[in-house]
Amino acid sequence: MTLRYLDFDYSEDSDGTGTWDAMASVLAPQLPALLAEVAQVLDWAHAAFAGQLGPIEDGADWDYDLQAVHEVATTQHPRYDEATRQIALLPDAAGTGRYTLTLSLSGTPAFGAALREQFGLA
Repeated sequence: MTLRYLDFDYSEDSDGTGTWDAMASVLAPQLPALLAEVAQVLDWAHAAFAGQLGPIEDGADWDYDLQAVHEVATTQHPRYDEATRQIALLPDAAGTGRYTLTLSLSGTPAFGAALREQFGLA
């Protein structure tokens, strides 16, 4: 399966537990596709390693953390006021939203090998 939005970075601790971290930031029109991609990864993990989700230090094979932030940006139009000799910022009426999701997957070497194979990760 090819991932379009999630680009994972890999790290490993001294016990051999691998962690794959991805962050994606999109505008509202792309949000459904991003959410579907995250669900696809988690669907696979739940199916391929059913009943093995939980803290790695407690003997589970994999775990995950999913976070989301909705940021609203309002464009500002700076204007120099010659009379007051100051800059005034005039905001647009409506802001645009950006959604940022982070997904972290941690797992045993067996989970990592299966994840790499399934999604073509390095």
